[in-house]
Amino acid sequence: MGFDGEVWRVRSGEAGAGAEVGEILIDDVDFPWLSGRFTAGPGFEPVRELFARELALMDLDDEERWEEWEETYDQIARRVCLIAPHGPVPEFLLHIEGERAWFRWNDEPFATRHDGP
Repeated sequence: MGFDGEVWRVRSGEAGAGAEVGEILIDDVDFPWLSGRFTAGPGFEPVRELFARELALMDLDDEERWEEWEETYDQIARRVCLIAPHGPVPEFLLHIEGERAWFRWNDEPFATRHDGP
């Protein structure tokens, strides 16, 4: 697939109208997941802790924490927008850890909001 080398952007706000949260240079494709080097932008600091918390909850792999993970991820989804080279995508699941980011997206809203932790 032709994703390798693409740059995807993460921006804050509705439809990515806010600050640059960062960009992802795609270097690995395991479709439907794409991953790459994440370079933080000036808008990352306000959401850094949300991404860290989301991953910590996901790593617990505890069904009892599923609702907490969902609430945390919903906060992320409300605060950032993922922008493909062709424009914003309406639905995505994005993880950021250090200098790595991995995500999946859809051109249509997901039937269920997220994959579980």
